[in-house]
Amino acid sequence: MQVFVRDNNVDQALRVLKKKMQREGIFREMKRRRFYEKPSEQSAREKSEALRRSRKMARKKAIFDGSIAAPRKKPGLDANGKPNGRGRPPRRM
Repeated sequence: MQVFVRDNNVDQALRVLKKKMQREGIFREMKRRRFYEKPSEQSAREKSEALRRSRKMARKKAIFDGSIAAPRKKPGLDANGKPNGRGRPPRRM
């Protein structure tokens, strides 16, 4: 994994690196490897993860096909803390 530092902006590069690591699942892997996991526990965990993935894909396919309705998005908040009707609140700078 490689991240370039532009204009000596190390904070920006660190932020990009953390995002890449999060996307790759490195933090989850480190947390999981912190303690020993018995082979039986590992197989049970992998089985449950596979089941969760398959259910999620089936749900997404059913929503795409139109056999079930998509879940409603929660309204976000505007700068004054009032609902703005969009899915997410605006980013604060």
